[in-house]
Amino acid sequence: MLTRIDHIGIACHDLDTTVEFYRATYGFEVFHTEVNEEQGVREAMLKINDTSDGGASYLQLLEPIREDSAVAKWLAKNGEGVHHIAFGTADVDGDAAAVRDKGVRVLYDEPRRGSMGSRITFLHPKDCHGVLTELVTSAPVEAPEH
Repeated sequence: MLTRIDHIGIACHDLDTTVEFYRATYGFEVFHTEVNEEQGVREAMLKINDTSDGGASYLQLLEPIREDSAVAKWLAKNGEGVHHIAFGTADVDGDAAAVRDKGVRVLYDEPRRGSMGSRITFLHPKDCHGVLTELVTSAPVEAPEH
């Protein structure tokens, strides 16, 4: 069962400049940054709010690190802007299977590693009214040490 909007992915040419825009304009601060070699991106997660299911909602800013990445190709075709929407779920495997059973193409046979250790898969935009859609199971939150 999908429980929240986990994040909205925004493709950009210059991550640092885009982060500064969101910080200066809206006061959003960077919660997490990483380079995802598999996806070919450098990213920043800007936390918007916590959610009732223990997760959070973010803006994910994505800058390609190589020309053959999906985000680089998307930027070349569309320019900067909203790249995808991601829905949070406790069971990315189960929800991906359920959506597949309804005729929606799931782009990965098995979920892959996403931001902050999450497990992700994508749904084909042609099956989702033109919207690239991601399903995300967040990594477990570790209990603080005492």
